[in-house]
Amino acid sequence: MHADTARALLAWARAHEAEMLDMLERLVNIQSGSGNAGGLARVRRVLTTELVRTGLRVEKRGAHLLASTRPQDDARPGGLLVGHFDTVFPSDTDFRTLRREGERVIGPGVTDMKGGLIVTIFALRALREAGLLPEAPLRVLFNADEEVGSTTSRPLLKELAERSAFAFVMECGGLDGAVVTGRKGRFGFRVEVEGRAGHAAFAGQDKASAIVDLAHRVLALEALNDPDASVSVNVGVVQGGIGYNTVPESAVAVVDVRYVTEEQRARVEARCREVVARTVLPGTRATWVDMTGRPAMEPSEGNLRLYDMVAKAAGTLGLTVPAEHRSGVSDANYVAAAGTPVVDGLGPIGADDHSSREWMLVSSLAERTALLAASVATAAADWCGQSAGSP
Repeated sequence: MHADTARALLAWARAHEAEMLDMLERLVNIQSGSGNAGGLARVRRVLTTELVRTGLRVEKRGAHLLASTRPQDDARPGGLLVGHFDTVFPSDTDFRTLRREGERVIGPGVTDMKGGLIVTIFALRALREAGLLPEAPLRVLFNADEEVGSTTSRPLLKELAERSAFAFVMECGGLDGAVVTGRKGRFGFRVEVEGRAGHAAFAGQDKASAIVDLAHRVLALEALNDPDASVSVNVGVVQGGIGYNTVPESAVAVVDVRYVTEEQRARVEARCREVVARTVLPGTRATWVDMTGRPAMEPSEGNLRLYDMVAKAAGTLGLTVPAEHRSGVSDANYVAAAGTPVVDGLGPIGADDHSSREWMLVSSLAERTALLAASVATAAADWCGQSAGSP
């Protein structure tokens, strides 16, 4: 992309910063935890209005929104932009509104990821104003269940990824401006132990305590942590028993496992299953129950090629965007699993998401809007043969 075109995109974004912040405040002040159907519906209506104003065709797919610059039945491979409008905060949270503190705004979802939705909408508007909105199909998926595993949006995400030449996911950028070329994979499971109940007053060393059995398994699972290989195993929840004077008949542990490659996953999962399958105490039995997970987003050749385009686009804007491999998972993991080149972390810069300290750097809103716009135009030119504003 020509430097003058990139500078014009950045100037346009900065001129619309106040409008972006106003829209961000509207979205953030609508409580939209993953389980709050009413709040999600309100956010969806706002996003629908703004996407239509931007000139896209919009349709509701279940709880989710799908928009496109072309008719949805256009089979030509184009670009895919992905964001989510649910947050981790429950409907009864006290953390409900946006506030500004100097160069930061603080609020639920400012970076994870209502800020990314704002960047997406205004990047598309910037491209439209510059006459660069690509003629190749550009599809936008805003889903309502990313924070709970994308359980209902996953089939649609997979379908769209398989139809796309490249994808950008709008999770927040790194504090140094980094974008994401790889992410760890994740799987979760429950260990459910059944023992034999009894009165604590008559229990001996041979008691079939579900809690004692589970304690041995927890230590064995935690021993599988391997920092050198970037494998983490975390027992995050333990529950069991009904009272201090009763031998516990049941106990449960919930386990989270992170890994870098699918080959690693196979090895660590096999070892976890061995821990659950073995007999620990006579009279007890443990069961493995699968929970949600995401495959690893490995830094493929396609991802790195797409990253090079983003980095060059950033250079025309006077920005730097290091490549980052993140431990957390996102919908980019599913896109990568479909074999589609993807770069994540194109959203605004911030931190402390999933907490009541979640914040976003105000100046990054315009910068990341221009970066996404320039990256979309550049990638469309390379993969789809469309103009990217070259002289």
